[in-house]
Amino acid sequence: MNDPDRATACRLLRRLREQRGWSWADQARALQAVAERLGVTAVTSTRPASLQRSIARWESTAARTVPGERYQLLLAHLYAHTGCGEPALGAGSDLDALLTALAHLGVPARRTQDLRDLVMRSISVDSDQFLVLLADPTRRLVVETLRDRRRLNIDVIRRLRSAVSDVDRQIGSVPFVRLQLLLAPVVEVCRRLPETEPLRECLGMLRSHAYLLAGRCAFETRDDAIARRWYTRAVEAAGAVTDTTRRAAVRTSYAMTMLHSTGDDMARTIIDAAVADAKHGSDHRVRARAHALEAEEAARSGRDRDAAAALRLAWFDVESAGSADGAFDADRLRGFERSATTLLHDCVETIAVTGGRVAAQRIRRARRELAPWRTESFVAELDDHIYDALLAN
Repeated sequence: MNDPDRATACRLLRRLREQRGWSWADQARALQAVAERLGVTAVTSTRPASLQRSIARWESTAARTVPGERYQLLLAHLYAHTGCGEPALGAGSDLDALLTALAHLGVPARRTQDLRDLVMRSISVDSDQFLVLLADPTRRLVVETLRDRRRLNIDVIRRLRSAVSDVDRQIGSVPFVRLQLLLAPVVEVCRRLPETEPLRECLGMLRSHAYLLAGRCAFETRDDAIARRWYTRAVEAAGAVTDTTRRAAVRTSYAMTMLHSTGDDMARTIIDAAVADAKHGSDHRVRARAHALEAEEAARSGRDRDAAAALRLAWFDVESAGSADGAFDADRLRGFERSATTLLHDCVETIAVTGGRVAAQRIRRARRELAPWRTESFVAELDDHIYDALLAN
């Protein structure tokens, strides 16, 4: 992006705001109203002053800030209507000017086209605009269900679970900010779905999975308060499932985020609860992960004997479980032992794509522990990789 492009983009963004008579504070309130309607909680919970500073940076030729993907979506919905609230999507419209500004800021053409398509779909949805990111026929079935709760059935739940799984599968290849946007409508639907005893367990599985992933995305985007809220809801939702394995799985993920965010005693409490649930559950792999986390927490606290005992239990459960694609297995357990140094290069690549916090913290810790071997070639190669992938840009 050259300076003339930046200057053009800033003029367009400032003109869009000023021609509606908005101050930065006015536009911040307008964006938060759109976020409320679309269920983008990470923005609704943002302090207005912080959002105003972001708007100022977007319009500043001296800054190098580009609106993030969630804000691109909100801006597109905001400017897809005139100041009087009428839809306006064609040439010469505010939406057209916004997309032109984003293009000058270096946003790819495919992304701006996706934004235009999403907004066009939302105009046809009328109410329940937060459902715009769901694909048909799931969107149509969900709209019918929310209008008439008697239509809730296992097919609707399965389709929503599939939508959550689609987002989950993209972890590691898609930025977490975009995953948040894709997940937001499903999370909101889960919150609105009616309680019904015949479908209680199915709803519990759906909600726990959706809320768990929402917590993970919030954690990875540095919103720890929102992450804890979603993880707490995920634990509560998992309580509707008879097999305590589900709740154990949720708690192990929750504990992982606590270990790498607050690092306080709450993580140990959650881990203890996860181990207790896993012991009464049916899945050895979930039990192994709970014991592995128990070992990590003990090691971080300097309780080496407890850490070794928990690792032995984790290995016992891994060996009892056998192998399963995508499950917690021997390779992942070795990562908790910190013996898989060669995997650090893969972790660096993952961080470069997703910005994952846990992987970044583990690499920093592992790199510090490699200090005695800093003259070795394998450490120098790792340092070069870290610099090239994470620091050079």
